[in-house]
Amino acid sequence: MELAVHFPNFTLPGGPEALGPALAATARAAEDGGASTFTLMDHWFQMESIGRSEDPMLEGYTSLGFLAGQTSRIRLGLLVTGVTYRHPGLLAKTVTTLDVLSGGRAQLGIGAAWYEREHRGLGVPFPPLGERFERLEETLQIVRQMWSDDDGPFDGEHFRLAETICTPRPISAPAPPILIGGSGERKTLLLVARYADACNLFAPDPSVVAHKLDVLRGHCDAEGRDEAEIEKTIIFNGDPVVDVDGFLSSMAEYAKLGVTKVWVSPFAPDPAAWVTKLCETAGPRLAEL
Repeated sequence: MELAVHFPNFTLPGGPEALGPALAATARAAEDGGASTFTLMDHWFQMESIGRSEDPMLEGYTSLGFLAGQTSRIRLGLLVTGVTYRHPGLLAKTVTTLDVLSGGRAQLGIGAAWYEREHRGLGVPFPPLGERFERLEETLQIVRQMWSDDDGPFDGEHFRLAETICTPRPISAPAPPILIGGSGERKTLLLVARYADACNLFAPDPSVVAHKLDVLRGHCDAEGRDEAEIEKTIIFNGDPVVDVDGFLSSMAEYAKLGVTKVWVSPFAPDPAAWVTKLCETAGPRLAEL
């Protein structure tokens, strides 16, 4: 199983001046420690499940561009981009730019968006959930078209593009991998089956993940998709450094289900040191699962 590091907390000692060095050091620690992926959130306000909306939050793709220059091997992405935040044509160009400048290390993580407060606060339209899923599917179609040889128009219900030119093309072959975040059985996992290279599931316990993967398998069968083509990933809630053996025992259960990547998050005053410790104590054993 691969280790991925998700960096959600920008409330760190030293104030704004310390954020750049801390973020860079943490990404380098993850890369040096063997983690496969480093991600940030795509929010403008901090999530209230972590802290206060007023707490520090950096814009995601600007931060990933900074990290592309601080690292050389680790894959970079957002976990996950809200479909409401950027026009899909511009999103495709943004991720393409990250992929080109990072040497082919970009990943597009995307979901239907949910944080209404930040939308209302900054004046961004927040359509009803059903419409957000419609926009998500059209966005996936547009991104895939822009990363193909088809630079013609796109005429959808919510988005209309006269041209889908995307030059330069991504370095990732055939394109940056698309990960869809969320566990919704009727819509989210159906979109995974249709469009995604990876899914990202909440993992309260293995039985829940097993059920979600069964649902995904059913969607893949209906769509004529080989379910084995889709990478299965989860988010771990907790601090694995506190109980490394317990963490690894839990991950072994998910590995049996076909999960191949787990995201963990440093909630520590020194996130780089936390990541270094985790990689040293858990990384090699996790890779054996």
